[in-house]
Amino acid sequence: MTASFQREASLRRGLADSTDRLYLRPLGLLAGEAAEAAIAAGLAIRLAGATRAFSLADLYLRRADGRITAIAATPLQLRDWAADEGLTDKIEAWFARLSMPRPDFAGLAMDRPQIMGVVNVTPDSFSDGGDFLDPDRAIRQARALAEAGASILDIGGESTRPGSAEVAADEEQARVVPVIRALAGSGAAISIDSRRASVMAAALDAGAGIVNDVTALTGDTGSLELVASRQAPTILMHMRGTPQTMQNDPDYRFAPLDIYDYLEARVEACLAAGLPLSHIAIDPGIGFGKTVRHNLELLSHLALFHGLGCPVLLGVSRKGFIGKLSRGEEPKRRVPGSLAAALEGARQGVQMIRVHDVDETRQALAIAGAIAD
Repeated sequence: MTASFQREASLRRGLADSTDRLYLRPLGLLAGEAAEAAIAAGLAIRLAGATRAFSLADLYLRRADGRITAIAATPLQLRDWAADEGLTDKIEAWFARLSMPRPDFAGLAMDRPQIMGVVNVTPDSFSDGGDFLDPDRAIRQARALAEAGASILDIGGESTRPGSAEVAADEEQARVVPVIRALAGSGAAISIDSRRASVMAAALDAGAGIVNDVTALTGDTGSLELVASRQAPTILMHMRGTPQTMQNDPDYRFAPLDIYDYLEARVEACLAAGLPLSHIAIDPGIGFGKTVRHNLELLSHLALFHGLGCPVLLGVSRKGFIGKLSRGEEPKRRVPGSLAAALEGARQGVQMIRVHDVDETRQALAIAGAIAD
């Protein structure tokens, strides 16, 4: 389903009422000296406390009936409009969440993109299934990724590709724990990619410092309590359905806003359970229950998710929509498309980028960052 949009030519009074939801998507993105000059002149707002800023924003107002009114305006225009509408508190709350510095996440600075290297200890992952099922090979690969520039190593023992079969918890645990134990203390942060509380617990005991859950802690009734009790930095990802069902005709009113609402609710659930915002990151879940169009909508709206006030992770490496938009390349031949998406994520200020090809991503980010600065 496609959202019904009305794009306004100017801000008008009477657009909002108590049933509307309001969102801000940063636009007019600036970096380096240009960002600092615009901020100093009062023409832009710093983005997530980093070296980027936004001088425009898309204001979305979503009615209870699903209609969306959208307009691009400067921060000054939005503040004037909000004052007329009695919505100053809402606009200022959005500006505050979009601009506030992100504290370190699992000991890593969030004022620049951190690279998360993927280590699949599985026989059936979509890109490298079987390559690193042997623990020794997985450990060597992880160390190579860290040497190439990964500051996070994401260790997973169950494939969550579309249509993948579930793995028993004890088998998943047996795959990941020896690898995590060998890598603990190596200098890189270790993340456990799992949707099971028992596997998360075993991984944390073995030396993992981050939980990365594709179900946003909804796949296991014990996972939310576990991460809260352990105060474990946690990444909440959006997925529609399960890996077995997620690509069965996924449907949204408008994917960026629908997924924002879902992740906002999951962040609030974590806060209510006692996990502080400083220990929460979000991932819109590219490819997990989305069509090509949904993925492109999300990639063009990544900056919207800074409104949740926590770090944003982008996981797009080698995913299927890249081949669909190109020539149908196999996963390992989707590196150029993966880099293009990673650079767009960095432009929009995402704090973590999950990739298979660490060396290539590090080089691309270094050059793009130098040009922007």
